[in-house]
Amino acid sequence: MLIQSLFSSPQMFLILVLAIIYALTIHEFSHAAAASYLGDDTAKYNGRLSLNPLMHMEIFGTLMLLIAGFGWGKPVPVNVYNLRFKRWGEALVALAGPLSNFLSVVLFIVIIRGVFGLLSPDSLVLVFLAHLILVNLVLGVFNLIPIPPLDGSKLLFAILPYRFDDFKQKFAVNGPWVLLAVILIDNFSNINIFGRIYDFFINLVQFFL
Repeated sequence: MLIQSLFSSPQMFLILVLAIIYALTIHEFSHAAAASYLGDDTAKYNGRLSLNPLMHMEIFGTLMLLIAGFGWGKPVPVNVYNLRFKRWGEALVALAGPLSNFLSVVLFIVIIRGVFGLLSPDSLVLVFLAHLILVNLVLGVFNLIPIPPLDGSKLLFAILPYRFDDFKQKFAVNGPWVLLAVILIDNFSNINIFGRIYDFFINLVQFFL
């Protein structure tokens, strides 16, 4: 559990928590910014068009972050009827979150390549940058899974034709339970789907470092 590292390695605990807070904040802010750009100011009026982490933290999600090492931010309110591009608007807002994480990965790769020769390999700055890359990568990839309530499900729903509307409604309601089941099965079996997906992208990132 993440919170155990608070006692064994306080520095690493702080580094990882700060990396997760950054990744969640930029992710949720990007949802709000995309919604505002596409014509819906609901998130803006609710104070979510902000880079203040406190505006995006959800109590139970934050506790899970500390206890289990993963968590989630407060969902950004969006009125889809205000969005331009009625069919694709919600998908574009959803994809803005993972995209912000992937752009952050690119940014931190550029920074780490720029300062690598100036700092010792065990520098806390390099360790922090590496964790920023890892956390943003994992959060972005995880949210692209096409299971509600993850962002990838919005793209799936936009792609599916209207005759699947009943399926979309049922999947939206039951999706969180499906996601939980997938996570539990993946964790307590030898399938390790998520681990293999993360390893692929981590190896890809390491190629550019």
